[in-house]
Amino acid sequence: MSSIDEIKARIDILDLAAEAGVKLRRTGRNHTGFCPFHDNKRTPAFVIWPESGTWRCFGECNEGGDIFKFIMKKEGIDFKEALQRLAEKAGVTLERLQTEKPEQKEENQRLRNLLEDAVTFYRHQLLQTEAGKVALDYLLEKRSLTMQTIETWGLGYAPHSWDATLKHFSAKGYSEQDLLDVGLLSERDSGGYYDKFRHRIMIPIRDENGRMTGFGGRILDPDDIPKFMNSPQTALFDKGRLLYGLDRARKPIRAADQVVIVEGYLDVIAVHQAGYENVVSPMGTALTEDQLRLLKRFTRKIVLALDPDAAGQKAVLRGLDAAREAMDRESEIRFDARGLLRHEARLQADLRVASMPDDLDPDEIVARDPAEWARLVEAAKPIVEHVLDVLVAERDVNDPKAKAEIAAQMVPLIEDLPNPVERDSYRQMLARRLKVDERTLTGIKVSGGTPRRVPRPRADQAPVQEAAPAATPSPVSPYRKMEAACLGVILRRPDLLPRLDRRLQESGLSALGPADFEYTDYQAILLLVQRSIEQDEADTTAFVRARLVDELSETHSELLSQSAPKGTDERLLDELTRQVLQMRRVVLAESVNQLRFLAEENQASELNQTAQKYARVLQAIDQARKRLSEYRRE
Repeated sequence: MSSIDEIKARIDILDLAAEAGVKLRRTGRNHTGFCPFHDNKRTPAFVIWPESGTWRCFGECNEGGDIFKFIMKKEGIDFKEALQRLAEKAGVTLERLQTEKPEQKEENQRLRNLLEDAVTFYRHQLLQTEAGKVALDYLLEKRSLTMQTIETWGLGYAPHSWDATLKHFSAKGYSEQDLLDVGLLSERDSGGYYDKFRHRIMIPIRDENGRMTGFGGRILDPDDIPKFMNSPQTALFDKGRLLYGLDRARKPIRAADQVVIVEGYLDVIAVHQAGYENVVSPMGTALTEDQLRLLKRFTRKIVLALDPDAAGQKAVLRGLDAAREAMDRESEIRFDARGLLRHEARLQADLRVASMPDDLDPDEIVARDPAEWARLVEAAKPIVEHVLDVLVAERDVNDPKAKAEIAAQMVPLIEDLPNPVERDSYRQMLARRLKVDERTLTGIKVSGGTPRRVPRPRADQAPVQEAAPAATPSPVSPYRKMEAACLGVILRRPDLLPRLDRRLQESGLSALGPADFEYTDYQAILLLVQRSIEQDEADTTAFVRARLVDELSETHSELLSQSAPKGTDERLLDELTRQVLQMRRVVLAESVNQLRFLAEENQASELNQTAQKYARVLQAIDQARKRLSEYRRE
């Protein structure tokens, strides 16, 4: 992940807008408000698309871009300074591109191909072998999964053997080191290797973009340990940055504007099968802020659906005691209530807890009554309320000592809340549940130390800096993919750019320019390419490389690492023209829809006029695309 992508993964455009004083309202997948860059309090013509991390003003500014462009316009600075400021804010160290990056990318793809082959191998073992019948019967009968579900999720079976996987892939030309690098083998202390997964149900684990990263293996023999085994840490598998099922849950999460986190992979699969597809699971019972940040890109409403056993019900209680403050500094918060509340405040999310009744796991609940699952999620409680319910349920609140113990645990938790209204409300709730005067709760301390509070800076103070967590790779938006494909061709064949501009102008369209790209790094690279064409001192590639901002070298190399365009010059020009027209069409169509919605909602005729202007440009684009298609047929 490049430095620029890492910064984007850590900084949310919605947070930047909020810091600039923009009050936003959610409208479908987007957020609207008044533009912070010009004086307008009548029509909210400023729109943010969280999925792509971009914004646009349809009013006086008529500008848009990503987080870098937002800071550039707000502060009146150039891209390099905006990059430095946001890197500092995100806690990202700006470094030059490592020369092995393209090779590493190719190696990672080779390892992913090996993992895909492993999915096929384990699937064959499950469905086509006698040994796999035990695993298949377990999935069908004990877990009530359908064959379609088993196929959809790519479930498989690892043979009850020390070397079946090793022999199979060795015969296909893979080395022991390859298998070790993807976590399919373990190394013996005495030398040699053996299959890591044996006699287990194999669950492919993919990242949010659907790429293979590793496996989870569940036991079939109750005497085996551990119950679940994940792939080890590899170049592809990082359990702190993955959420099982997110590749399938992304769209349902956005549609529901809510995500539900369960503890087991098979729970995820069963709940999806029941029709509730906004469900994911961390790698075990751990939950990291990286994972929460990843989820925040799809929704800010997060529900923890805990298993009914003692560990699950009380999991959120971890870290309540001041003596366990060290736990809050670990990267894996493991449902720690204090840690979750701090993450909730910092991420501006809404975290709630849904408890499972009658000693049933999520998969058992949906098997009993799918509608019950929806009711339980709907009834999820804020973290503080859940903790209070659990503490009160297991103690006699008529016992003065029990009251004191509950208060000693709850008051620090309440005081950690950043919102004074919430703090006041929960203090009142605690006083009612304990049947004590609210004033007696003031000043309570926990033995072993006082709760850690993050000071809220006064207006004349610099904000308190917290250590920035590691970034989670964000899903690549369709817009960025289109822009990358287009710019990749231009970088390899800059000589096509003048011919492209002539074609566009012949169709009554403007020449290609920075405004065609939503992302500031791509805009900067395009400007350098255009400048390179106008000079005669050096070849264009050398000119661009020599003038790149250091951190743009990473983006530049990633664009050049795409497959080289093939075909005649005319075919390449056709393809480039098609890409540019498609880019413009997607953005304009989205803009027209947004403008019409804003105009209707706010009775703003000037927005309707802008929408009509954009619609006319759309017609010209469609005519140009039609002519291009007709020319190809000839």
